[in-house]
Amino acid sequence: MKSKMSRLMLYAATLSAAVLMAGCSDAKNDAGEEGEKVPVEVASAKRQSVVRSLAYDGDIEAEVEIQVYSKVPDRIEKMLVDVGDRVRQGDLIARVRATAIEQALRQAEAALVAARSQEANVRLEYERSQRLFSENALSQQQLDAIKTQFDAVVAQSEQAEAMVKTARSQLNDAQITSPIAGIVATRNYEEGDMAAPQQPLYAIVQMQRVKVSFDVAESDIGLLKTGQAAEVRVKSYPGRTFKGTLVEISPVLDRMTRMAHVEVLLDNPDFVLKPGMFARVEVRVGSVDDVVVIPRRAIIESSSLNQQGARKEVITNYYVYVVSGDRAEQRKLDVVYVNHEFVAVSSGVAEGERFVTTGHHALRDSALVVVTREEGSAP
Repeated sequence: MKSKMSRLMLYAATLSAAVLMAGCSDAKNDAGEEGEKVPVEVASAKRQSVVRSLAYDGDIEAEVEIQVYSKVPDRIEKMLVDVGDRVRQGDLIARVRATAIEQALRQAEAALVAARSQEANVRLEYERSQRLFSENALSQQQLDAIKTQFDAVVAQSEQAEAMVKTARSQLNDAQITSPIAGIVATRNYEEGDMAAPQQPLYAIVQMQRVKVSFDVAESDIGLLKTGQAAEVRVKSYPGRTFKGTLVEISPVLDRMTRMAHVEVLLDNPDFVLKPGMFARVEVRVGSVDDVVVIPRRAIIESSSLNQQGARKEVITNYYVYVVSGDRAEQRKLDVVYVNHEFVAVSSGVAEGERFVTTGHHALRDSALVVVTREEGSAP
């Protein structure tokens, strides 16, 4: 019994010692974390003016694009141009077989010859009848009958002439010409195919200038005006900016989306911008002057859902860490304007205060920091 009690006391003493050592270790670790300084990079807040712009995504389109159709639904004999070829207005670009139209033209021409011959005969008869009537050798009733016959054959001649003109026009339609000067963008047929009225032979575009089309939310319409400057960027040319002008704002909004169609026009002398490219457009709508500007990369954003009755609204709060001495203080910002590069604030950071630009995601409020670099200072 005594031996059993001794073993229990020894186990309790060992457990207490282990707990005490663990507590000392935790206290030591906490003290170490409290004393650890987080390396950060900082910059000084400055006042400046920021261009206010609205950003949209859109598609590049040719300024002018014409679909060329065949009016003659027959077999294609020749396709004379291909994709990428430059054409002038009036150039022959395709030819469609027109056997039936050629036959119809010959028939119409023959009918016209017959009608004119008959008209000539009846005209002589009518003129002779007029002389006889003037000599009282023909009654008025007889003269009227001949005149009616003459008017009928004249009408037949005019009808035959109209049929010839129609057949010739249809025959000309078999020779397909370019309605504009431009570049062949698409070709939808090969020689020997049957031309169909619902399918264009070619699409021809003018690309000296291109336009970017996009839709704008109802809330932004009041900020946009024709003539405003715009900047366009495409993935194919990173780092390059193309200048354009807002030229069209739809007078009506789509009933389903409550958005308006907008177009920006820009020069494209080198044809580097291709229809179908995806574009990012920024339209300048004004400026925000004399505000403290913080780079977007230095900002910590936090979103929350605010619900008032049936209405739900997402609210985004913006924070930055301001360094004072060897500690970083988290500040909430009053934001007046945000874009993809900067945040313009009215309060939260004063001009000249240093804020963290790198390392802020590892911080908490009042954390110890060590500044490893200050932007704008010598390394």
